[in-house]
Amino acid sequence: MKNLILIRHAKSSWDAPLHDKDRPLTHHGIKDAHLVSSKVKNVLPKTYVVWSSSAKRASDTAIIFAQNISYPIECIIYKDDLYTFDEKKLEKVIKSCNNLFDNIILFGHNGAVTNFVNRFGDVSIENVPTTGFVSLQFETDDWTKIDTGKIKKIIFPKDLK
Repeated sequence: MKNLILIRHAKSSWDAPLHDKDRPLTHHGIKDAHLVSSKVKNVLPKTYVVWSSSAKRASDTAIIFAQNISYPIECIIYKDDLYTFDEKKLEKVIKSCNNLFDNIILFGHNGAVTNFVNRFGDVSIENVPTTGFVSLQFETDDWTKIDTGKIKKIIFPKDLK
């Protein structure tokens, strides 16, 4: 069995004239990342690896989650390939995971996150919002063979306010 938790990065700022990859979180985004991460500990698997897009907004979200779920920050794996808005590219990265790992928590970007969830999940979600948390379970022991999975848990910031 393979378990994948997709988390869309928290709300980011468009205020400064920065490259897209360098945009920071807003104050609202930081608060939402703390809010959601404080509510997920009881739904996480016992062991997992954490992957994050190398974009600042995704990596900062991953760091906040790691702090709140007691995951060592230095163990977060940053992947440039996860800086994508395309679900097919996201799928390719996920399917490249070593089968020694049964559980992945992945911090990524929209377009890719919502479309991946709708392609591989059993529940249609119009839009995974910023800091949205979606847990999927696949009945396979091989990441390359993931197909339709079961959505086990959805946590969106608006549901916690």
